[in-house]
Amino acid sequence: MLSFYIIVSLTILLIIYGAIEYQLHQKNLKSIPIRIHINGTRGKSSVTRLIGAGLRAGGLKTITKVTGTFPRIILADGSEAIVHRKEQANILEQLDIIKFCSKQQADVLIIECMALQPIYQKITEHQMIKADIGVITNIRLDHLDVMGPTLDDVAKAICGTIPKKSKLYTSEDRYLGFMQKIAKKRKTKIHNSDPKTITNDDLKGFSYIEHKDNIALALDICTELGVDRGTALPEMKRSKPDEGVLRRFTVNENGKRIHFYNALAANDPESTIMIWDAIRNQSEENEHFMFLLNTRQDRQDRAIRLVDMMSQLDYGSIGLVGESLDMVVAMCEKKDIPTTKIHAIGAKTTVEQYHDLCEASLSNTTIIAIGNMGAGGAELSEYFENLHNSLNT
Repeated sequence: MLSFYIIVSLTILLIIYGAIEYQLHQKNLKSIPIRIHINGTRGKSSVTRLIGAGLRAGGLKTITKVTGTFPRIILADGSEAIVHRKEQANILEQLDIIKFCSKQQADVLIIECMALQPIYQKITEHQMIKADIGVITNIRLDHLDVMGPTLDDVAKAICGTIPKKSKLYTSEDRYLGFMQKIAKKRKTKIHNSDPKTITNDDLKGFSYIEHKDNIALALDICTELGVDRGTALPEMKRSKPDEGVLRRFTVNENGKRIHFYNALAANDPESTIMIWDAIRNQSEENEHFMFLLNTRQDRQDRAIRLVDMMSQLDYGSIGLVGESLDMVVAMCEKKDIPTTKIHAIGAKTTVEQYHDLCEASLSNTTIIAIGNMGAGGAELSEYFENLHNSLNT
């Protein structure tokens, strides 16, 4: 009988504690005048950073949290702090960010959605953040093991973060009608940003390759919050990009000029093809193109889609690094990719991978690295970056 009363007492205490925590969280939310929640398949971190830079330029005290390649908090002065995790990523992390933002008395919190499971995406928005402005960058094929198996399923999952009685900004067009139906039920107004409003001159000045869709989306939101284009765009160009953005590093090794594009964060076929087209269109004649596929053992579905994509494109060769090398080689053979095109390097040290890639390159080679930042991808890209910087200092 005593144990029964102890269990009942503990249960009551937990309920009371939960109620108090919930009320404190609601108080923290209300103390932040503007909350912007950013979701989508690609470009979340870039758009999060762009909006943050633009709003800071307009004088708004803005705190930004990116999940991105490596989680960061960008403070009101533009400096960055690492988000330290004792365990694996958990959406409860967002509660701590909101509490911190409230203590800082910020005008704006811009927070990137870190949830993948559809139910957690809904909880993050409708219980934790309750955005004044929701953002969906785009909807593409990725994380099908969690949100799939189809693109329609991915759309349903991502649209779980469409906020209630507020505004939604998006540069997605294929699922715009679907999004409008959901937004109407939630009494939310949709604005569809147009990349055609961004000129080639607008792209000049970025230290990396930024997409017009992302810039259009960020500028529209800055305008919505009273920061004009002329104020926001220059600061966006000066802001620090996410580690996963598309950048080019050039090295010279044994008489070979090699361009290395870090496209490792664009790990779905649609995004990769867009990057492939952009790079190919601005490259010189007689350029040798090499896809460098970095694979993770726990992302085999991604490798399957990217190998299928490569089997349909015209390029010179493929470099394979990372995990599950034999499996990926077998995938390439199954897709009738000639073995003469394949350079199987695998999970060697970064220095060994670099020299193997240089040996496989021709006199003028463009390497487009895709697949995963993990499993050594970030380290290999950093190695090329450091060599590039040493040649240009």
